[in-house]
Amino acid sequence: MKIALTGMLGLLLLVGVPAAAAQTAERPFSGVEVRIGGGSGTNNGLTVPLQILVLLTLLTLIPALLLSVTSFTRIIIVTHFLRQALGTQTMPPNQVLIGLSLFLTFFIMQPVASRINQEAVQPMLEGRLTEMQALEQAGPPMREFMLRYTREKDLLLFLNIAKQPRPARPQDLPLRVVIPSFMISELKTAFQIGFVVFIPFLVIDMVVASVLLSLGMMQLPPVVISTPLKILLFVMVDGWNLVVGSLVRSFF
Repeated sequence: MKIALTGMLGLLLLVGVPAAAAQTAERPFSGVEVRIGGGSGTNNGLTVPLQILVLLTLLTLIPALLLSVTSFTRIIIVTHFLRQALGTQTMPPNQVLIGLSLFLTFFIMQPVASRINQEAVQPMLEGRLTEMQALEQAGPPMREFMLRYTREKDLLLFLNIAKQPRPARPQDLPLRVVIPSFMISELKTAFQIGFVVFIPFLVIDMVVASVLLSLGMMQLPPVVISTPLKILLFVMVDGWNLVVGSLVRSFF
């Protein structure tokens, strides 16, 4: 989704460049001009200043969109649980975990982004769709992706809160119901996976603490012994391959 939105916004900006260059070629630039409404050369769609305004506005919303409608939420929460279970505090650092989560999100969302590009972005660039029509065309692929991983119980919750009747088809659900339902479903799934990841490392902590207590070494913190053992176990079983592979396969 981030690829599609960024590409769409960048292309919107490029669409406005020729028009602005043509105006500059006719007369010297003497200031900033903002117009609302179509000029003589504008038949439909947004004018160049409004396109730039939409671009700057949506750029501030991209992080929220990334968290709301993609697989980023599940991935970043599970990797955080994994780091806590290992007991390595800040290793890997947040930048590494966020970078890994972003690239995994790109990989997972690539089919959806390709469909949005074919059904919305390219027709808009060819002039067959306006900007608003392109946004409407981009909605169904995202809705299908989110509904695939959203629990029916969560959808019913927000339908009841919004006091809306249950539609005949899932495709008729409004995005204001689908997006929060998808988010809480992803949170529940991420916590379930995080719990499963925690169990083996919790067992190691309990065994080390019991052994130290039985040896009378109560002044030695168990984390000093258990952390190297957990890291060794994680490396021996190729933990990153298992965790990342399981996360990616959960979306396919």
